[in-house]
Amino acid sequence: MRGAAPAPERSFLVGLIGAGIGPSLTPALHEREAGALGRRLVYRTIDIDVLNLPPEAVGELVRSAPRYGFDGLNITHPCKQLVLPHLDGLAPDAAALGAVNTVVFGGGAAVGHNTDWSGFLGALDAGLPGARRDRVVLLGAGGAGAAVAHALFTAGTGGLAVFDPDAGRARDLVRGLRERFPDRACAAVGPGDLAWALARADGLVNATPVGMADHPGLPLEAGLLDPSVWVADLVYRPLRTALVAEAERIGCRVLPGGRMAVLQAVEAFELITRLAPDPERMSAHFAELTAG
Repeated sequence: MRGAAPAPERSFLVGLIGAGIGPSLTPALHEREAGALGRRLVYRTIDIDVLNLPPEAVGELVRSAPRYGFDGLNITHPCKQLVLPHLDGLAPDAAALGAVNTVVFGGGAAVGHNTDWSGFLGALDAGLPGARRDRVVLLGAGGAGAAVAHALFTAGTGGLAVFDPDAGRARDLVRGLRERFPDRACAAVGPGDLAWALARADGLVNATPVGMADHPGLPLEAGLLDPSVWVADLVYRPLRTALVAEAERIGCRVLPGGRMAVLQAVEAFELITRLAPDPERMSAHFAELTAG
């Protein structure tokens, strides 16, 4: 009597919710890594711009996803904070940051995680080794900005100046940071304060969407940059943003968004699939995708 056929390895269905995410490389990174591990993973983009949905629709999209078989979701701009009320639980880091970039479904629950902060910190350590980071200017107080601020203070940054076009959002982020890091200096600054803040800073981080294919341009006046200040940009499509190009032109040390994109994807992949990805292989794949 023949034995029963072995059960097939399970496959995965994952999605990305955000605005203007057509150029995202996340689907290719996840699908190829799963294939290298001998598994099938299908990754779908859920672009709220294409669907003509407001950012607030993220709640219904997340609630519906398990019914269609999704194992998890990545969440990006502008939904990383708006998704919070629609989750059943938060990992400690996501709860502290008040922002989620990964949702894992299981046991009838949707649990939010944040891999942005650890991805940024790993990228900063590897991409700008030895760079002073005592005083940093942060552009953007949304979910990505919250992750960067958490990473910097965790890594020992002593002072942070936060700018956001929405001054109230900058103040809210600063208030939360002061509660979690009472021994650090943190202040919200307006556009008129950026020159003063940058003159005293070691580094500048762009955590706004400005520089993306759908949001071209510089997130600040080019004349405010100085060669003594390192510049990190979280945007990775294009990899060489206008900010990175201008900073390189005047002699700044730069950190493009590619390293963070890979490192946060590595951690998100593991959370959703519970498989062990190969970071070096994913980095090599990213380099292939962005070559030329």
